[in-house]
Amino acid sequence: MEKFIKLTDTAIPLETENIDTDQIIPARFLKATDKAGFGENLFRDWRYTNEGKLNTEFSLNNPLFTGTILVAGDNFGCGSSREHAAWALKAYGFKAVVSSYFADIFKGNALNNSLLPVQVSPEFLQSLFKYIKADPLGQITIDLEKQQILILGTGESEKFEIDPYKKTCMLNGYDDIDFLLSRLDSIKKYEEKQLEL
Repeated sequence: MEKFIKLTDTAIPLETENIDTDQIIPARFLKATDKAGFGENLFRDWRYTNEGKLNTEFSLNNPLFTGTILVAGDNFGCGSSREHAAWALKAYGFKAVVSSYFADIFKGNALNNSLLPVQVSPEFLQSLFKYIKADPLGQITIDLEKQQILILGTGESEKFEIDPYKKTCMLNGYDDIDFLLSRLDSIKKYEEKQLEL
């Protein structure tokens, strides 16, 4: 998996609240069993009109907004537990999603796929939206080691929480198997001690 230590980039705003996993990746695209190709169908029904043309009013299609950080409305990733939602966001190019609340299963799926969910206060989220709209080229820094998100243009910052185990995995680019392998020496020593008893 890809390491996540510190990210500084521009962001794409998506102020809609209660974005569920079916809006992130519609159910008709879930037939595949590997992660390839999911990015092109991210927010498919919002990015395209019924005629298959780009919806120019949707923020991901707005050329003013670019970056690997998605700043989304409250209660992001609710609905069904499909891991494909995290796959689609990651395949599209996002490295982090910022919201004031994430559905628990989505949060776990994101962390398992090296996509950092950053939960901030509703007030800080509104500051982010205001900042991005005022300056689409304005940058945001997400520092996983310090567990801090910073708006570079204003100096506003806020701490965020993350499970310590998942933090270790993301900082080192580990999945669950990689983490166990990194502890192999300690496991062997423990087993040897048990045999001596």
